Amino acid sequence: MVIKIYFDDKPLFLCDQVDETVEPYVHHDDAVFIDELDTHTVKTMLHEMDQPKVHAGVFLHPDLDVLKKAFFKKFVLVKAAGGLVTNEKNEWLLIFRRGKWDLPKGKLDAGEKLSECALREVTEETGLQQIKLQKQLTTTWHTYHEGTRFILKESHWFRMKVKGDQLLVPQTEEDISEIRWVKPSGLEEYLPHCYASVRDVLLLARNG
Repeated sequence: MVIKIYFDDKPLFLCDQVDETVEPYVHHDDAVFIDELDTHTVKTMLHEMDQPKVHAGVFLHPDLDVLKKAFFKKFVLVKAAGGLVTNEKNEWLLIFRRGKWDLPKGKLDAGEKLSECALREVTEETGLQQIKLQKQLTTTWHTYHEGTRFILKESHWFRMKVKGDQLLVPQTEEDISEIRWVKPSGLEEYLPHCYASVRDVLLLARNG
């Protein structure tokens, strides 16, 4: 099993074995590989992932739950949820936010279910109504700084469907400037301008 955490566009793989996903990174000159777990090695990996010359990391431990707990406690964990929305033309909805093509999502409110959060955020950020929730697609993780705090955002993604030719209303207070329906076959134009974790969601949905 593998947990992939993005530091900007750099992937860090937490894993309990080296599978076909991780193996290509193990022997890269620009990747860091650690297979001993203690406080020092966790700090070392965090330090290395911040270095410009490092483009990936692999942290191997036989008990992934133990590794995940040791690593996650270095961060403030923020849970979020969002959606990959399909219309009746089998097009997907993308939003343009802060210079990147993205998918609608947002932070989980207290007492809220992840599925409820995903529907609320998609409605708020796009103006879509009567959204039909389908199955959960995947979970992604990425890190960022908030002042002196290190944040780890855990985003849960759901497939969704809408009917009709609905009016799209970008939530400008969330820095969304454009909303566009895109055919999955035309994603190549947008993928280079997506966040790495969002790119993973789109490729999984298209190819999975």
